[in-house]
Amino acid sequence: MRYNHYPTPIEKINLSINKNNLFIKREDLISTSFGGNKARKAFLFFNELQKQNCNCVITYGSSSSNHCRVVANIAAAKGLKCIIISPTSSSPETFNSKMMKFFGAEIINCNVNKVKETINDVMCKTMKQGYEPYFIEGGGHGNIGTKAYLEAYEEIKTFEKENNMNFDFIFHTSGTGTTQAGLICGKLINHDSKEIIGISNARRNPYGSQVVLDSVNNYLEELGIPLVDLKKINFIDDYVCNGYGSYNKEIINVIKTLLIEEGIPMDLTYTGKGFWGMKEYIKRNQLVNKNILFIHTGGTPLFYDDLEVLIGG
Repeated sequence: MRYNHYPTPIEKINLSINKNNLFIKREDLISTSFGGNKARKAFLFFNELQKQNCNCVITYGSSSSNHCRVVANIAAAKGLKCIIISPTSSSPETFNSKMMKFFGAEIINCNVNKVKETINDVMCKTMKQGYEPYFIEGGGHGNIGTKAYLEAYEEIKTFEKENNMNFDFIFHTSGTGTTQAGLICGKLINHDSKEIIGISNARRNPYGSQVVLDSVNNYLEELGIPLVDLKKINFIDDYVCNGYGSYNKEIINVIKTLLIEEGIPMDLTYTGKGFWGMKEYIKRNQLVNKNILFIHTGGTPLFYDDLEVLIGG
């Protein structure tokens, strides 16, 4: 399984919102396990796992988790034991959960308030069985996940240089926060003025912004760079609808338009909601004649989970 998929392409699209120039960075085209931001992060986690000579990977996520699907796939390719702890409150069967099982991952369901306890128990149990386990936080959270999107930011800088242009805004769907944290760290390190705007798909402020800030400062501290405050975090929670996995008619219409007119699939849980949120943000804040980049963070299997809704919606 190769990891040299970069840089992922940046494509200009024809869709017009307030006469802005819209581009999409296609992280969904990373070729391993349907790609996405979780694949970019997982590659770095598995590099670290290998350095530590671990032979078992343990992680956490819902049945819809792109992260868990990617981790299970890479673990299977490497012949490693994989255990996924998943909350019973969010465990409907999805294409992602089906693939986790297909890849041979052991799924352990638990009550959401027992997650930490279950993770500790599973880590202890696997060590007693003779394994050397490596734990990845849900969503690829942590400095390694942040580093992955610092690297993606450098790809964006290269694109700007090669095309003699600059993005004024970078939008993306913000979930566990490390994608946004990595982009913000890239902006800070390069002393750039562009705005990094995370459209939350579930979390509310002030918690959502604080999680991103903590990830940014944890990484900056590792590099020995001065820490920042919440003023550097633009985490927008205006478009979460009723929370994780919820959507509205407008999101359905945005996804239909992008698929029909641009041939780009998005899903209702992550990317479609993020793109719709970006569209509404642009209109609300009257952004005009700007160069705007949306990062497509993947989730192709979820598109197929949503297909009947999209066709009939």
